[in-house]
Amino acid sequence: MASPPSVNLPVAEVFPALRAALADRGVAVLEAPPGAGKTTLVPLALLDEPWLAGRGIVMLEPRRLAARAAARRMAALLGEAVGERVGYRMRMESAVGPRTRVTVVTEGMLVRAVQSDPALERVGLVILDEAHERSLQADLSLALLLQVRELLRPDLRLLAMSATLDGAALAQLMDDAPVVRSEGRTFPVETRYLSSAPGGTIERTVAAAVRDTVHSQAGDILAFLPGAPEIRRVLRLLDEQPPESPVPVDILPLYGDLPGAEQDRAIAPSPPGRRKVVLTTAIAETSLTIDGVRTVIDAGRARVPRFDPRGGMSRLETLPVSRDAADQRRGRAGRLGPGLCLRLWTHADHATLPERRPPEIRHADLAPLALDLAAWGAADPVELRWLDPPNPGSYSRARELLGELGALDGGGRITPHGRTMAALGAHPRVAHLLLRGAASGAGRVACALAALLGERDILRTAGGAVPADLHLRLDPLLSGGGEGEVESAALRAARERMRHWRQRLRAEIGSGEGRVGDDAGSVGLLVALAYPDRIAVARGGGRFLLRNGRTARLGADDVLARAGWLAVAELSGTSGEARIALAAPITLEEIEREFAGQIERSEEIVWDEGGESVLARAVWRLGALVLRERPLEHPGSERVAALLLDRIRQRGLLVLPWSRGARSFLDRVRFLHHIDPEHWPDLSDGVLLDTLDLWLGDAVHGVQRLADLDRLDLEPRLASLLDWSQRAQLDALAPAHITVPSGSRLPLDYTNPEAPVLAVRLQEMFGASETPRVAGGRVPLLLHLLSPAGRPMQLTRDLPGFWRGSYADVRREMRGRYPKHHWPDDPLAAQPTARARRRGE
Repeated sequence: MASPPSVNLPVAEVFPALRAALADRGVAVLEAPPGAGKTTLVPLALLDEPWLAGRGIVMLEPRRLAARAAARRMAALLGEAVGERVGYRMRMESAVGPRTRVTVVTEGMLVRAVQSDPALERVGLVILDEAHERSLQADLSLALLLQVRELLRPDLRLLAMSATLDGAALAQLMDDAPVVRSEGRTFPVETRYLSSAPGGTIERTVAAAVRDTVHSQAGDILAFLPGAPEIRRVLRLLDEQPPESPVPVDILPLYGDLPGAEQDRAIAPSPPGRRKVVLTTAIAETSLTIDGVRTVIDAGRARVPRFDPRGGMSRLETLPVSRDAADQRRGRAGRLGPGLCLRLWTHADHATLPERRPPEIRHADLAPLALDLAAWGAADPVELRWLDPPNPGSYSRARELLGELGALDGGGRITPHGRTMAALGAHPRVAHLLLRGAASGAGRVACALAALLGERDILRTAGGAVPADLHLRLDPLLSGGGEGEVESAALRAARERMRHWRQRLRAEIGSGEGRVGDDAGSVGLLVALAYPDRIAVARGGGRFLLRNGRTARLGADDVLARAGWLAVAELSGTSGEARIALAAPITLEEIEREFAGQIERSEEIVWDEGGESVLARAVWRLGALVLRERPLEHPGSERVAALLLDRIRQRGLLVLPWSRGARSFLDRVRFLHHIDPEHWPDLSDGVLLDTLDLWLGDAVHGVQRLADLDRLDLEPRLASLLDWSQRAQLDALAPAHITVPSGSRLPLDYTNPEAPVLAVRLQEMFGASETPRVAGGRVPLLLHLLSPAGRPMQLTRDLPGFWRGSYADVRREMRGRYPKHHWPDDPLAAQPTARARRRGE
């Protein structure tokens, strides 16, 4: 079938080359600019090729809106209704019939088709449209199709089409496929930038640009905004201050969650005598023709999902567009004639934009990909060919999640439960929730939850923070009412999704209402089934600890902030301190019952700082969460002793009860080691701490508190570190006391091993002609000669020299200060005394 004669678009010029490439090589890459007609004309131009042999064509279209529009346009070119020779399949919507030869499918549908029929027996050609967008599902589809061609269907044709893709890498991956280029036909588009960065919000900047453009330019206007919330705010601003125009202007939104009729209205040509302004997301960048557009207003932002594998959470980030995306948007203005593109950023800012958008596989949640590959039978992504292979770390964590959900067995192979999850076509978390909910008789609630999770919140956002409780969303969804703080359009979409999941469940687990179930069930438990890594325990003040070890918070005024346990369905904000956006209460009993196989019991012996003691307890944990703990009645004495010794090592020897005798003993041994290290052991603090178990170990058995060591005598413990001969020599070489000439027995101080000290009153040393010595006479004592009041008067190691020298000066000074004491002229001839005067004097 040749392209319809009424259509004369540039891509028709390359049809001969495209047919030849597919006939000869079986693979091709088509590059054609926006407006060339590739999406709607290429499938029809190839429909009667001999190599199809009556088989069909499947075209993967990334966006639902574009898929529906492309199918309708092709059917119209054939003069038929959708569902005859041209149809489409997407989640919750299908229009195909027995005569359908061209089927436009959205992402996920093609992967499931390959999994259910690996040989694709009824398909002769698969077209991947808008391949430059590099969505995760498109990359997966291409990898699977290349393996299908290699192993099962070498006659299966593959065609990748794009407006901006650099086709060299893709062509190389596709067995060096021929690259066919269509120059296209676009009209010149004038591009204007702002002279300076806008000062107000993005919504006010866009609204002002719309008013100015409606006044100064002809034709319809297409304005790109990051997302639906910004579109709704611009709608309100333009409703408050409408643009001035000689003809009526329709301001129309266009985004993915809009009902089909409203999307069709935005795409359709304006009625005669009217103009329109379409406020759109990135959904209108490619594949979609909006008739009548002559001006594009680009806010330069796009909302992109980003996945944090460490926290297991995806979040939407508003980022600057890439330059290739900006060019796609600009091209919308040159389809019908000369146009204008107003970029709401400066020319200098444009130079800083990234050249291309990064492939989704680099930053996406890989759990769906891992499940699809497991269902395909690929144990490792390296078994397939990729433009960009999945990150090994992120992929490994995705498989760990699948294991927690029961989709993979201990050997990493897909389970029957996992196969049913893959067939449902939902995210693995949601699929597990649906199947487990249905199995427990709570399928209706599970379907309602599946309709809410991962979609736009149905609660209105006006009037402050939106509460996180999922019951506030479920009640109107299950009751059929629509009152209160529920956004009506979002509620209608959620009900449609709920009906879809009920149909899918019945299709997978069997027919009959009873198999799906109407029991209310526990919402918290159902959420925990989908998000087992986000079970959370309260930490006070609206803060919660998640099973995966991260923390999250709720506003203090949120009713869920008072819950003890939560199952968290959605997080927002940074991964370090995320905000809980959707959650439901769950009980500890439900957690212990449902996750019994994943709860680990351990006996822990830890140090209690407050009680300065060893705390022995049995602990039941689920990930980072402590579910229960109980004291151990009979903890292992070895483990308790080891922890107590370890604590002493951390705190230092000063925590031990050092008596004067123990301290003296230690100092005496250290003195002897200092003067004779070969024969005496090193008992420094470091060595004693390293050998605690050797000299203190048996003393701490049965002890759990540091305070219980207060009555411990350390001296015999230290003595155990000396052998028999060392203990015998210790008192002789380093005596603890010495008898001075007065007859007093005084202690020696070995704190400084280089100079042992004898502190003695001067009068008690009268008559002594030599300095006392220790260590077998090798080391003279350092004498602290004291006044009668016990204050040092002289320090000396040379007692005879003191008598001969400075004693006279000391005597003169002390006689006046201590007249009752004896201060003889000749101290060597005087009698030593410990009294003020000798008896009878």
